[in-house]
Amino acid sequence: MGKVRAVCVSDVRGVQKKNVERAWFATEHGIQGDAHAGNWHRQVSLLSQERIDAFNQRGAGVVPGAFGENLVVEGIDFRALPVGTLLRCGDVLLEMTQIGKECHSHCEIYQKMGDCIMPREGVFARVLEPGSIAVGDEMTLQPRTAPRPWQAAVITLSDKGARGEREDRSGPAIVQRLKDSGYEVVERLLLPDEAAPLKNQLIRLCDQRQLDLILTTGGTGFAPRDITPEATLAVAHRNAPGIAEAIRSASLSITPRAMLSRAVSVIRGKTLIVNLPGSPKACMESMDVFLDTLPHALDLLRGRVQDCARP
Repeated sequence: MGKVRAVCVSDVRGVQKKNVERAWFATEHGIQGDAHAGNWHRQVSLLSQERIDAFNQRGAGVVPGAFGENLVVEGIDFRALPVGTLLRCGDVLLEMTQIGKECHSHCEIYQKMGDCIMPREGVFARVLEPGSIAVGDEMTLQPRTAPRPWQAAVITLSDKGARGEREDRSGPAIVQRLKDSGYEVVERLLLPDEAAPLKNQLIRLCDQRQLDLILTTGGTGFAPRDITPEATLAVAHRNAPGIAEAIRSASLSITPRAMLSRAVSVIRGKTLIVNLPGSPKACMESMDVFLDTLPHALDLLRGRVQDCARP
């Protein structure tokens, strides 16, 4: 159980927030009057009071809202909780959606201390049920009554697509197929065939958003700019070659060119990443191979299944 120590807002982005003592949290929007509210996954930001206190012991001298956080809560180590955790504070129900964030420009705190805790200690949430939160209110972890839906992202790799010279048809087809299978597709990205942007996005989606599944499409062939497998392997914690091997095996019965695919399937953290071909037809044929088997694999990654033995 935790206790709210500050409720902070600002009417513009990029500035420190001020403790207003009480605020209204609107469903799928965030705090009324706060610049970071909106229809996205980072509606509300939270920091543990203990993390701020430890930082201040180093001479930082920061006050609530200095890191841009909305809620400061004592007694809960948010950084230790997984994405998907439900937080109840009175009538308000929050769902954690991201842990940490990339710091694009160093703030005044970083300039002073050479460090900032928000990028690694701050967490983000969306508002599921509305109400007001005030300083002194209690916050608790609320158990789920049903499993959280699988969350996925789809990344298309295409130089021409990224420049707007070609319509991306594979990405939307994959998204629709996943939705039809009960997945929540929380992000869809279109990137050029470059290793660095792909690696950065894979790391962000795996580590900060902690998604269950990421499917990439494109960049798996022999062309010089087909770098998807290398970028995927570079961020992998564990190999999961069976999925890619099964796709190639099944695809060989359709076309001998399947042997030219260099696609890989790997695991980073608790996220499964699978490379798919570039064409919509080939993507659907590939998903035919593994989609029905994925729930068991994703259950294993979430830690809900302990035994793979067949009865």
